Amino acid sequence: MSTDAVLYDHPGPKAKVRNLVLTVVFGIAVLGLLWWIYSRFDAKGQWDANLWKPFTQSSTWTDYILPGLWGTIKAAAVAMVLSLVFGVLFAVGRLSDHWWVRWPAGAVVEFFRAVPLLLLMFFIFFGVPFITEEPMSIFWAVVLGLTLYNGSVLAEAFRAGVYSVPRGQSEAAYAIGMRKGQVMSQILIPQAARAMLPVIVSQLVVLVKDTALGYIISYNELIQLGVNNLSANFGNVVQAAIVAAIIYIIVNSLLTAFAGWLGRRTRRTGKAPRVTGAQQMTVEPGMGGGGGTS
Repeated sequence: MSTDAVLYDHPGPKAKVRNLVLTVVFGIAVLGLLWWIYSRFDAKGQWDANLWKPFTQSSTWTDYILPGLWGTIKAAAVAMVLSLVFGVLFAVGRLSDHWWVRWPAGAVVEFFRAVPLLLLMFFIFFGVPFITEEPMSIFWAVVLGLTLYNGSVLAEAFRAGVYSVPRGQSEAAYAIGMRKGQVMSQILIPQAARAMLPVIVSQLVVLVKDTALGYIISYNELIQLGVNNLSANFGNVVQAAIVAAIIYIIVNSLLTAFAGWLGRRTRRTGKAPRVTGAQQMTVEPGMGGGGGTS
């Protein structure tokens, strides 16, 4: 009996009809909801051409949307790299055999996971200048806040990935004389990253969206420039928000597609080379085939 048959009971004729009816009813309900939303917006004049006209002008894109998108991508890209490094380092720290490394690493990860990201940005931007007596860069306030929060979440993801690797692999590595640092860097962490890739990608998508919180401290990202500033000049906040939402969807879809391609590539490179029938029949030197010369 196949595994699919055990885990999934294929629907019979009545169940198929019921599922079809439910699908049609649900689809009609969704279409009705979308039509109701459209009609309510139309009653308020939100589909008026004058409100959408600014998006046909090049100055709208060059002065507001594209600079805001660049600010979002720049902060997200730097925070992604730093978050991954932070996550790996503190995951290794939490897996350390030494309590004086494991406990502080765990305290840092749990603290930054518990503190809201908005408060982190506020404290870094407004609180750090009291300590350093120097003004804090808005860009680095956003990046450091994103790094501390998302890096802590990724640290737990990497730690869970390491625990998911069969223990026999690390035991075999220790048996051939590898040190723990070599086992972590060459065996456990690479496999953990592949195993937890969906979780990592999901958190990086969250990171991209969390850059929008930077507008609270006036960081020039997509929400600040492409929604707040744009709508202040043209009075079209709903339209600007819709355009910004579409841009976020496109960016996150590209990130997810790239992660899917990367996952397929790593799975291919991680496979053992296939042995063809001709290679299996090849006789090794000195293993027979005494073909003497006549």
